[in-house]
Amino acid sequence: MSKYRREINLSHGFPEIVCLCGSTRFMDTYNKARREFSYAGQIVLSVEIVTTQAVDEDPQHVDPERKAQLDELHKRKIDLADYVFVLNVDGYIGESTQGEIDYAKSTGKRIEYLEPTPWSIEIWRENVGNSGETP
Repeated sequence: MSKYRREINLSHGFPEIVCLCGSTRFMDTYNKARREFSYAGQIVLSVEIVTTQAVDEDPQHVDPERKAQLDELHKRKIDLADYVFVLNVDGYIGESTQGEIDYAKSTGKRIEYLEPTPWSIEIWRENVGNSGETP
């Protein structure tokens, strides 16, 4: 089963909304996650502007105001979402992604990770305990 795969849940008459967070250096992972969550019947909120060009051409580096604007826009997507799914490929979480995680935590959003993290395993242990299941 895919790490992204979920059952379609319309218990509230509306699909779940997931906001993807992670480094845009992993756009293939973003694309796969968008597809899989959509196939599972979820509404997907994600990055819309991908800036993977050279640093001197990247508006996120060249124009700090634009970067701040895009970061705020992504926080509003987090506000709209039922939960956040972090695309932490190979465990990587950059500064912007960490800021999004911190924001999501401050609003009480559920946060899930593509790959286990030390803190996600601790959260799992708190919620599941020693039931014999593995994270």
